Amino acid sequence: MSNLSAIEREQLAKAFKALSAPNRLAMYLDLLAQEETSVAHCRLGDLIDRLEIGAPTVSHHLKELVNAGLIEVQRDGKFIRCRLNVAMRARLAAFFSTPE
Repeated sequence: MSNLSAIEREQLAKAFKALSAPNRLAMYLDLLAQEETSVAHCRLGDLIDRLEIGAPTVSHHLKELVNAGLIEVQRDGKFIRCRLNVAMRARLAAFFSTPE
């Protein structure tokens, strides 16, 4: 892993830190599962219902995932839609598929 630049190491560290919280990991995995079933995004309300946590908590976790570069959010009227950041997903996949 020594071939990673300092910036890449920092980005991965932020992503791993964000994913270390169980609710954020659940949200990320939920989006990942939806992507695999050809659903390009989810709504904030859907996450609240599936995770059974309050809107302020979901909003906080979304902010942390966005700050870590793991997801992107888009406002659609009064709704917020979120989707995986494809570039960061590729970085994570490359990190975990790199042989020792």
